Amino acid sequence: MSNAPLFSLDPASFAADPYPILARMRHEAPIAYVPELDATLLTRRDDIHREEKRIEVFSSRQPDGLMTRLMGENMMRKDGADHQAERRALFPALSPRTVAQHWAPVFEASARRILADLAPRGSCDLVTDYAMPVSASALIAITGLAEMSCTEMDRVSQHMIDGCANYTGDAGVEARCHAATALIDSHIDRAFASPAPMSALAVQQEAGLPMDSLRANIKLVISGGQNEPRDAIAGIAWALLTHPDQLQRIRRGQNSWQEAFAEYARWISPIGMSPRIVAREDQVGAVRFDPGDRVFLMFSSAGRDEAHFDRPEDFDITRDTAAAIPFGAGPHFCAGAAAARCLITQVALPLLFESLPGLRLTGPVPFRGWAFRGPTAMPVAW
Repeated sequence: MSNAPLFSLDPASFAADPYPILARMRHEAPIAYVPELDATLLTRRDDIHREEKRIEVFSSRQPDGLMTRLMGENMMRKDGADHQAERRALFPALSPRTVAQHWAPVFEASARRILADLAPRGSCDLVTDYAMPVSASALIAITGLAEMSCTEMDRVSQHMIDGCANYTGDAGVEARCHAATALIDSHIDRAFASPAPMSALAVQQEAGLPMDSLRANIKLVISGGQNEPRDAIAGIAWALLTHPDQLQRIRRGQNSWQEAFAEYARWISPIGMSPRIVAREDQVGAVRFDPGDRVFLMFSSAGRDEAHFDRPEDFDITRDTAAAIPFGAGPHFCAGAAAARCLITQVALPLLFESLPGLRLTGPVPFRGWAFRGPTAMPVAW
């Protein structure tokens, strides 16, 4: 087992707000074993950026890991040639060109329809009434699971990521995750005979992927493609509404929606970490790792590393975010990054502020989570 120093934390406090604890870890124990999570956490940006790429040591393949046991062995839980083969099979559905030419008009049509229904109401919960259906509609199109409702998509994604972060072994969380994956499989079965063109289902079929890989990768796309864009859309809107001077910079053309997204993903990472398993004995600095050790690469901590970011706890869309790694930095760089950027920065945010004049917060906006983090409610009016 790793000889990393011990760092104990309260899981409830960590879920409520991980950033003060991560700041302490960067300062006191940047590589530390946390018994409550049964994992060794890497919290400094340079360590994460370097070690993530050493897949021969810090492997993504985790046959006994939560994601594999609950969702199947998807491409994110494979390394080397196996990972690249499945990534290439999925790429035609998620490439920047496909996103720009095929998906962007679909995203815009859905967002405009949702906003047209919302506008007469004068108020809503921006998480559940806008960010959720915008994200879900996009994901239904990309996956090809055309009969799934937005509510179903949001629910199965949440229950899967809850399952993948269920390090305390809650039986109810695991049961909900199993129900979610069964529902997804039923939708895959219904759509399999005539998948929508360019969908993740269609391109994997065309590539001839085995059915278990196809199913697992669809679940991966859902687990990484619903909650994170949903949370980023609502979270960025909240950040700009609570920093009106920065919203005005975007409206005046001094900064872009893309810069707001990049800064928000640095500041409050929708995906806070990536798990790895140590494949062979190795050492990082003075810390030794043994085969089988569980390691968490804390992307959320990397985004607030004082060695790279001045005033890292502040939201500032004018800063240089090049050192941030919210999508990862190695061979497992998020395959859906182009789709997420398009949906959030070209469609969801500009249309939101264009369509609902006078948009304002009307109540508190609670956040929760450390492995995945986002607002749980966002009351607004316009």
